[in-house]
Amino acid sequence: MSKSTLHFAVPGGCDIVGDLYVPSTATASTPAPAILATNGFSGSKDDLADDANTYARHGYVFLAYSGLGFGGSGCRITFDDPTIDGKAARSLVSYLGGAPGIAFTDSAHRTAAPTLTSVRHDRTDHTGKPSQFDPRVGMLGGSYGGQIQFAAAAVDPRIDAITPMITWNDLSYSLAPNDTGTRIGVTPAVTGAVKLNWATTFAIGGVVAGLTHAEVDPARLLGCPNFSSTACSALVSALGRGAMTSDQVATLHNASAAAHLDQIRIPTLIVQGERDTLFNLNEGIANYQGLRARGVPTSMIWYSGGHSGDPAAGDVDSTDPAKGYVTGRVMNWLDHYVRGDAVSTGPGFAYFRDWVAYDGNAAPAYATSSAYEPSGSVTYRLSGSAGLTTGAPAPGSQRLRTAPLGLPTSTDKPDGLGLVNVPEADVAGTVTTWTGTPLSAPLDVVGSPTLTLRISTTAPRTADAAAMTVLFARVVDVDPSGVATTVEDLVAPARIADPSKPFTVTMPAFAHRFAPGHRVRLVISGGSTNYRGAMSSVPVTIAAGGGQTLTLPTA
Repeated sequence: MSKSTLHFAVPGGCDIVGDLYVPSTATASTPAPAILATNGFSGSKDDLADDANTYARHGYVFLAYSGLGFGGSGCRITFDDPTIDGKAARSLVSYLGGAPGIAFTDSAHRTAAPTLTSVRHDRTDHTGKPSQFDPRVGMLGGSYGGQIQFAAAAVDPRIDAITPMITWNDLSYSLAPNDTGTRIGVTPAVTGAVKLNWATTFAIGGVVAGLTHAEVDPARLLGCPNFSSTACSALVSALGRGAMTSDQVATLHNASAAAHLDQIRIPTLIVQGERDTLFNLNEGIANYQGLRARGVPTSMIWYSGGHSGDPAAGDVDSTDPAKGYVTGRVMNWLDHYVRGDAVSTGPGFAYFRDWVAYDGNAAPAYATSSAYEPSGSVTYRLSGSAGLTTGAPAPGSQRLRTAPLGLPTSTDKPDGLGLVNVPEADVAGTVTTWTGTPLSAPLDVVGSPTLTLRISTTAPRTADAAAMTVLFARVVDVDPSGVATTVEDLVAPARIADPSKPFTVTMPAFAHRFAPGHRVRLVISGGSTNYRGAMSSVPVTIAAGGGQTLTLPTA
């Protein structure tokens, strides 16, 4: 195998740096299929070295490149916008297909690299038409390196398969989710509560990447370091104001799969993380359902890791896919749709169960089905002054008050900052809790819980998102000793435009077993450590009753 570092001239005047891995078996007379991949946010091409070596040994030509704004590549961060990042990836696909004038051996683009002849070509693209410089090529990568696959596939039908991992459907939801009033997928009608810690992590990571390479590209330090002006204003304004403007929401939405799923027609394997408070499972579900509705070959895996936690043993192994369930599934997907091997692509839906013991490869811990569709549900009603019941509810109510200026009122685990965990607690008077009785049998919840509520408050109806009431709901597992743990640290913000009407909250999905003796608890609070809440302090009353329900989808 040979490895060479190349520089690529792409639209917008950017210089992209990448490493090309060519197995010795790939020649002009025996061309091989190719893989294109880029890094996660604030990373570089070097992060893909294990994958590149593994796939090269498996017979693929592998091009790993640093995404725009990262790892030595020029231009600013535009959040995988198809018109910028997607078109840059399209140039690299052309290079893999043998196009001249794209690859160089120097960053000044003076010395052309040899034309690539070791990659197999296609006769037609995915529109059924002959296309110039069309390689057999698939993509892999996670997070930022997952979204680029949607962006590239939307503008380049020559790509043959993608395997996006732990990435977003709508970045405006990812950074400011509103889990009520959803229009389609995860996209809400009204912007939600800003994720303080994750937005800060994004901002710091982007700026640090810009500072690291300022010597070769000093223009990155002008204005908002390393970000495009529109991306920068969305982050800064949201952190300060507590809500994004409609223009900022549109900017983030347009750099998202949600805006261009209808342009994607190639086989897609979605891998979403069960331990992920940044891009939760609802985003994977939205991408999955959007593609499947149009007949695109699509499968989905909920794996054991994510942005909020490492994967379990035997789930991911980039050096030996046979030892990792997810990495093996990804390789089989690419082998089937890119190389053309007669290998199984696996079930249409699979989810990891952390309550199942196994040794070695994590496959035994996965439950599978032909498609994602919860098979049942259990509905709890708010009962009495603090209970959850599956029977007739008793009368009663609870009150809370939201904190002023959107201040946090809880000590749940901080997202995205790498800090140690702290005991979960809420400031008295800012929270309501509703708890069920101890379970007599295991309760396996798989999917998105839905919460239907009507509240009473003095807050008026308003069109100003920053002035709306915001509540935060979470599902909690209470063990027999009374220790309460928010399931996967997932919180559902609800920005309520008209508090006089009932509303439904589609909470982040999870796969979790409530063991016998444990109790299900619903917590509704007026603030959260990880979010910017309502700007005004208002009283909120939540009454018990048959219409006040929490529904849990079951396996």
